[in-house]
Amino acid sequence: MRIITGEYRGRRLESPIGYDVRPTSDKVKEAIFNIIMNDIWDATCIDLFAGTGNLGLEALSRGAKKCYFGDNSRESIKLIKNNVKMCRAEDKSVIIAGDYAKTLSRISEKANVIFLDPPYKDGLYENCLELIDSHDLLCEDGIIVAEHGVRDYVPEEVGNLEIIKERKYGKIMVTIYAAKKDAVMQEDESDEQ
Repeated sequence: MRIITGEYRGRRLESPIGYDVRPTSDKVKEAIFNIIMNDIWDATCIDLFAGTGNLGLEALSRGAKKCYFGDNSRESIKLIKNNVKMCRAEDKSVIIAGDYAKTLSRISEKANVIFLDPPYKDGLYENCLELIDSHDLLCEDGIIVAEHGVRDYVPEEVGNLEIIKERKYGKIMVTIYAAKKDAVMQEDESDEQ
């Protein structure tokens, strides 16, 4: 597992031992960043269920200004800290130990890109999307990148969020969510009044 391109290009990330953490493969990671390349520069990101910090560090390497890394596992928090240090990205990183609800409740700024990669088959996607929506954590033009198994259920829409793009890579699906356009227009109109 390595950083593909950008400032930290070629750096090998410390990987987990065993199967508790499932890092995003380089192939899927490259595909994700090809899809979202125009959303990363100067972005604030959240890497939820960060595992090793793989996606957030790739975003920082490609020009994101800040990334919040959240994970519930002590081993994962240790891996994230080691990988952030190895990339010398401490000044751009905020590491939060705790489950997804605790992590999201501790973030007070809106994100441009949120990486959502919970354990497959745990049914956490809808809960995460509901919390992101209710905490109003996504910028007006922000996106949520959800990685999941092709057979895993992900909702078409949750609150003000809806699917705008889906791509399949073998047994992996990448689903992109954004704020519904009519919800953004309603917010803009209420701001003008």
